[in-house]
Amino acid sequence: MTSSEQKLKPGSDTISPAPHKPWEDALALAEAGVLFALGVMLLKACGQVTGSLSGLSLLISYWTGYKFGWIFTVVNLPFLIFAFFVLGRGFALKTLILCLLVPVLTLVAPRLFVLEYVHPIVGAVGGAFLIGNGILIAARHRASAGGVGVVAIWLQNTGKMKAGTFQLGVDLCVLLLSIATLPLDRFLWSALGMAVMNSVMIVWHRPDRYIAY
Repeated sequence: MTSSEQKLKPGSDTISPAPHKPWEDALALAEAGVLFALGVMLLKACGQVTGSLSGLSLLISYWTGYKFGWIFTVVNLPFLIFAFFVLGRGFALKTLILCLLVPVLTLVAPRLFVLEYVHPIVGAVGGAFLIGNGILIAARHRASAGGVGVVAIWLQNTGKMKAGTFQLGVDLCVLLLSIATLPLDRFLWSALGMAVMNSVMIVWHRPDRYIAY
């Protein structure tokens, strides 16, 4: 960040970053959407799940045979309404864009390329890093991939709980639901992936260390 992009907070000598410009937010949402969608596709290719509503959507897609993208869109609708009233119109709009972008990409991508084989460790770890960093990019630009992320950001912003800690609790619930669906090996790989994804959130989604605006 250059000196022209920084300003002093009134009455202090603390540097306050300039807000992101609209084109920067747009680029960030595109990057977050691509990373998130690729991560989900890696997991789906391995038959694994992840946490949050994306993991629940994957589970439902395994149970019903419906496309992940449609399920993900539907289950996120209540949380988008919550985001509008609790986190503001701007946050809700950017979150809506991202929540539509991710399923569109997952529906369109198979027409553009085919994942013939993905090793389980690539799905678990690679998918987790992609999704985790997609979530992180969105959060830095006051947006979320929807669902649990909306509640997690609200809890952290209000000082009630760290976002990563809340996310981990929800992920454990999704993991328990997957026991009846996934074979043991896929269940264990999914557990590893959730741990990796939450490590990304716990280490880097920290307003006391990194500024999100």
